[in-house]
Amino acid sequence: MLCNKKKFIFIILSFFCQQIFAQYDVPLYTSYTTVVQRDKLYNRLTNYSILRNLSLPLSDSTEENWEEAFDAMEVLDYKTPFTKAKVYIAFDSIERRSIPFQRALLELAYTNYPGEFLLQAQALLDKTLAPKIFAMCAEYLVQQKKDLQLENKISKTLFAKFDDSIISVNPILKMLQARLESPKSNPAYPVKKVLKEILTKDFLPNQIVMYSFQRKNRDYPGLVLIRNADGDFITDSSGNIFNIPQLARSITNLPGYLTNGNTPQGIFRMYGFGVSMSSFIGPTANVQLGMPAEISIKKFFDDTTIPDSTWTIDRYQKLIPYKIRDYQPLYYSYYSGLAGRSDIIAHGTTIDPKFYVGKPYYPLTPTEGCLCTKEIWDGKRLESDQQKLVNALLRAGGANGYCVVIELDDKQSAVTLKDILPFIMGK
Repeated sequence: MLCNKKKFIFIILSFFCQQIFAQYDVPLYTSYTTVVQRDKLYNRLTNYSILRNLSLPLSDSTEENWEEAFDAMEVLDYKTPFTKAKVYIAFDSIERRSIPFQRALLELAYTNYPGEFLLQAQALLDKTLAPKIFAMCAEYLVQQKKDLQLENKISKTLFAKFDDSIISVNPILKMLQARLESPKSNPAYPVKKVLKEILTKDFLPNQIVMYSFQRKNRDYPGLVLIRNADGDFITDSSGNIFNIPQLARSITNLPGYLTNGNTPQGIFRMYGFGVSMSSFIGPTANVQLGMPAEISIKKFFDDTTIPDSTWTIDRYQKLIPYKIRDYQPLYYSYYSGLAGRSDIIAHGTTIDPKFYVGKPYYPLTPTEGCLCTKEIWDGKRLESDQQKLVNALLRAGGANGYCVVIELDDKQSAVTLKDILPFIMGK
């Protein structure tokens, strides 16, 4: 589930021959996915990460203990009267807490307690001068419903607190401003027009492309398709277009420009396979992805002759077809990279899916913002859509090209191939 380098060791392996990954169909075993070990993990998270840490008095020296508890509460969707009382205590002193603690607490509130700490979020929004904290307070306040009056009020506060010159160059504030203004100042953009342009062979020509089609409501799984460098979609053994469900929802469900938010829309560089040491991701090969600013211009465009070293929107814009260059969601990965997001990959999962029984995405599991496919483990790897994805990329020529994440609409259901076929067949 979790793929943040700060929390887990991560190893990227460069292979001289991609056939190594063709051997990944052999049976895999992980002791930490057995029922016994998963029960032990749950007990450790609840008894130690949550209950023991929150039993410590909150002070400068114990902030990290409480932050660890917040992380575990998000993963397990853990809520009790005891933990809620501790969240109230944390909010009582939030204005004098460190920025990392404020961020962690606001993230927990957004994830586990939507709409329950509005007064506290409003008070912090009025006083903070930290762009990310301001944005998180704003997102928490507008999380529950679209309230134009509230959005206008927050927008006025934004411009009163931060000068235009600051907002225009700060990617977090710029993205917040865009979210507060849309769709008030921007008419609905026909996504059909976007799909028509990005599903042609002229889009990213001679490049392998992994398409991840998503709903606006990331509670519902998306769908991943693979196109080879000739512009043809990879098919399965039955001759049908290869497709598998892929979740682009983070545990927090925060917007993609914020740390640990959903996978941003836009274009990512795809630059090989990797293997994670994380016990939440597991040993199935993953697909390495990079955003603008996170990786160099030369690496993003796979061109060592590029003399520039500073990212600009003009450079990124060249990847987008001219007819849809005003479609702002395609730029989200650019601004998310500038905002500091990183380590977004496409991986499988060894987290226990029972944490999310009853969720629309079950048995898929949310992440810290990665693209995640279904895997079922019980010691042995019993099912793996991730391995199917790896094999499909190998048939396409390898994991070297681009990944495009795009939202279709706000339909409250999982994306299916029927949603995409009309645009593929009609191109």
